[in-house]
Amino acid sequence: MASPKNSLGAFERASARSRSKPPRYLLQLFVAGATPLSSRALANLREICEQHLHGRYELDVIDVYEHPEMAKADRIIAIPTLLKKLPAPLRRLVGDLSDRERVLIGLSIKARGGLDREA
Repeated sequence: MASPKNSLGAFERASARSRSKPPRYLLQLFVAGATPLSSRALANLREICEQHLHGRYELDVIDVYEHPEMAKADRIIAIPTLLKKLPAPLRRLVGDLSDRERVLIGLSIKARGGLDREA
């Protein structure tokens, strides 16, 4: 059994490593088929992710017509809806995601007031 002192040291080293790595994002975009609004939301989101999160995100696109149980489980009541599951906290953004400032703040890439965060 490791001593508390050794465990604390291991925790601090792991914590320092995780702080030095930019977070990975887990995103889910709920859409309703290939409607213009859903298509626009997907195009806007892909552009934002490639510009700000390149190589650090996973995006699942969920069609509520094909997977209504997933929409119900995540309590989706409007389409399109983006869920940011990771990093915490969970965030929901509704609409075509054309308001880039709002999306960047919602994804915690940009702080309120316009300051860029290190994502």
